Amino acid sequence: MQIQVRINEEGALRNQRYAFTDRFTLISELLQNARRAGATQIEARYDAASQILHVTDDGRGIDDFQKLLSFNESGWDASTCAEERPFGVGFSKCLYAASRCIVASGRQWVDFDTSAALTKTPIEVMQIAEADVITGTRIELHGVDLPDLGARMETLCRGFPVPVLFNGQALERRFAEAHLATTPSPMGTVHLTGTRDGKHSHHTMVFLQGFCVLNTSYHLLGEVNVVHLDSRQFVARLPDRDKLIDEDVQYKRIEAELKDCWRKILEVAKTELPVGLFVERYYPAMRGWGHLDLLNDFDVLPCELFDAIVDYPILDNASNRDYVQPVTTAPTREAIESGAVTLVDLDWLGDDNAARWTFARAKGYLVFGWNGLHDKHWAQRHVRNLDWEAVEVQALCEQARSVLDGRWIWPTVILCEAVRVKVGGETVEITDDGVYHGDTLYIPAGETSGEPVRQVSSFTDEHDQFLENDLDADRNALADLICRLRQVDPVQMLDSLMQTLKLGKYPLLHGKTFQLNVGLGSAPGHLIELVG
Repeated sequence: MQIQVRINEEGALRNQRYAFTDRFTLISELLQNARRAGATQIEARYDAASQILHVTDDGRGIDDFQKLLSFNESGWDASTCAEERPFGVGFSKCLYAASRCIVASGRQWVDFDTSAALTKTPIEVMQIAEADVITGTRIELHGVDLPDLGARMETLCRGFPVPVLFNGQALERRFAEAHLATTPSPMGTVHLTGTRDGKHSHHTMVFLQGFCVLNTSYHLLGEVNVVHLDSRQFVARLPDRDKLIDEDVQYKRIEAELKDCWRKILEVAKTELPVGLFVERYYPAMRGWGHLDLLNDFDVLPCELFDAIVDYPILDNASNRDYVQPVTTAPTREAIESGAVTLVDLDWLGDDNAARWTFARAKGYLVFGWNGLHDKHWAQRHVRNLDWEAVEVQALCEQARSVLDGRWIWPTVILCEAVRVKVGGETVEITDDGVYHGDTLYIPAGETSGEPVRQVSSFTDEHDQFLENDLDADRNALADLICRLRQVDPVQMLDSLMQTLKLGKYPLLHGKTFQLNVGLGSAPGHLIELVG
């Protein structure tokens, strides 16, 4: 017994209806056929009320009408087949999308019911009088349901190479090759955004045979790279042609080619522009496309690499790091190499490095983005990584200590004249700002605000909700604690504490006199006696 592959023609014709995933593929297939026929203009008209679609082109027309109804058999010439690998299923979409098809080209025309055609009923090809010969091809489809076709036509044709009119209006086709400044590449032609001003983008639209097969941007249509692929090298999936075969592999190749195109542009700009202007204009593109080595032989550095610590460092998970801001002028190579400017690498402030940030602020160091340069750049040798250095914090002339009974945090609080912070072999003395280190808040003489609680916590819960009320409560609690611990008059201190209790609300206490004794020790208690 022998078996072999067979095709059930009736089943194949029936199931082909479900091969196309998008009803608008009908339009793209008709436009594609017109382009392959050499059309220089295509006109589409659609009336939603009657559901009639007309597509007319001025191409070479149809020689053999049988090719319209021959599935998986391309009627194109050898050159087109070699260049574009047509599948031979495009017109079949008309049979499933319409109830009636009328096609005219040259001196021939057909008019048939699609359901009858799908049962393989013979269709008569009729002749057109000599005086009425059709230039190109005219297609009229009845019973076609294409809601919002007007809006979709703009999208379908935005990279199409042939001018298209829809209901009498020319479509913009903003990403067609003829409307872009393109450069050749091994994969096709490429338009890169930002080549003149450096405002590069990684959003890319990729077209094959005039239709989009890959789009990494759905919101920034004005700021995209555009690639028109060489159809001899790339194939779109059957039958919709809306995605590349092996898209993941091909996308990596496209990205690599775009990177190489940027390299060529940057190398030319480097030779033509003054160093400062080149760095200012093209640094983001060099960084974005992996060409940072082009900076290695320059003394000039981009400002984006340097942040000055301009305010009190706080822990903030919302990335509102207002305590740093980019410098307006980058330091010179001479200043960096001489030590006049110190560059430091610091992780964003957390609950274990607030002292390092306070130290760097006091010393006037610049926070440096070392990963924004090539690893062999000269500046890398002059970056001090504070996170790798040991840190010590010491209270000078300690005055008092207590525990903050906060709503969200409960650190130990030490009041002192100044806070000494030592990182590596260097020290600074802080007199105006609190420093959090090792579950302890060190509060020097000049600190009264309660703001140091923001070095202890970001006041953000496990659901990323900012706890503003808890922050306010704990900030006020710290400010009150600092004030009371600094009191020198015991009567004033006790009065301050009693004010918060609002004892007048309790009638039982009215008119009473008490004697209060406060104990001593690490955890002092107290004794209250009613007098009289």
